[in-house]
Amino acid sequence: MNRIYSKPPRLPVITQSQPLYFVTFCIMYRRRLLANADAHEAFCQYAQAGLEHGAGVGRYVLMPQHIHLFIRVSGETTLGRWVGGLKRAMGRVLESNGGLVWQPGFFDHLLRHDESYAEKWAYVRDNPVRKNLVTKWEDWPYLGEIVMIDRA
Repeated sequence: MNRIYSKPPRLPVITQSQPLYFVTFCIMYRRRLLANADAHEAFCQYAQAGLEHGAGVGRYVLMPQHIHLFIRVSGETTLGRWVGGLKRAMGRVLESNGGLVWQPGFFDHLLRHDESYAEKWAYVRDNPVRKNLVTKWEDWPYLGEIVMIDRA
């Protein structure tokens, strides 16, 4: 029998001391709430504050309906706790539309040593181009890098 999860399952144990994750999470009902200056500012403020708690956001892209980011976590925080806090912080800005803002859970992929952060970033940063939002990824105003994560 196949199990249906309301949230994606998490790995029970991570052996890396500072794992690097590729994370995606989405707006409920595919509403287009994220591609604006207020949402971007709320995201950046929360990501900056996370540095004090062992969460370093590298590169990221806010699309109209979802967020892609790369994050390294260590110390007192966990990935789930950090994403939950981000959803709450951004939800305050986004809830002017009322109702539930985020889909439950999030997708994460633990980058292994032989996977290229640069290659994954090249794919992610081109999302606005593939969705015909801009002609060059450099023109999309809702992407950036909070801290440099040196990963080949």
